[in-house]
Amino acid sequence: MDISKFRPSLVYTIYIASTPEKVWEALTSAEYSRDYFSGFGVEVEERVGGAFVLRAPDGSVHIGGEVVAYDPPRKLVITFNVNWPGLIEALGETLVTYEIEQSGDSVRLTMTEANDREISEDILSGGRAGWPAILSSLKSVLETGKPLVVQMEPPKRMLEALKKLGIKIPS
Repeated sequence: MDISKFRPSLVYTIYIASTPEKVWEALTSAEYSRDYFSGFGVEVEERVGGAFVLRAPDGSVHIGGEVVAYDPPRKLVITFNVNWPGLIEALGETLVTYEIEQSGDSVRLTMTEANDREISEDILSGGRAGWPAILSSLKSVLETGKPLVVQMEPPKRMLEALKKLGIKIPS
């Protein structure tokens, strides 16, 4: 994979009253992620080339990928590919980068989602809806010990755009 071909499509920055080590742990452990990611558990093989998996609450693989950069507690880059038949073939791989920096008494977390091709705004609406809720809930868990309860469903315009591409959306 030539990551130089990837261009950011979504970028979010959030400040968290925590330490870089705690933010890193929250991003890379199933224990934390189940709290802030609506029951989904992150599994990260701790090396470049290792596996990245996001398991649904029922244990199935919802998102799979590979660790592209692993520099605790500063930077994690992964491929982030939703496990829907035909999706990767239609849209290419997604690259997600987490950059963690100390900023005074808090941590600046920047999440970037990048693609190696043009992605329509309708399809990007899924990430535009999901990432702010996920990152805000991560912040809440680290600062208060409690996740946010955010009612989320994939945006209808994203689902319609994927259907037009011939992507079968699992129920």
